[in-house]
Amino acid sequence: MKVKCNDCENEQVIFGNAATVVKCLVCGRTLADPRGGKAQVKTQILEVLE
Repeated sequence: MKVKCNDCENEQVIFGNAATVVKCLVCGRTLADPRGGKAQVKTQILEVLE
C-alpha cells in the first residue's frame, strides 16, 4: 500500500503484512507496527496497490 508520512509528507510503499516496524525513510517516524497478521498502519493510506 502507498502511505504518506504525517510529519514530512513523504510518500512510500509499504507491505500491509509487515513483520517488522516500518519507519519513514526521510524522518524516521513509525508508519506501521506488526500485529501478527496485517500491520497496524499509523499514518494516512493513499492507495492500496495489488
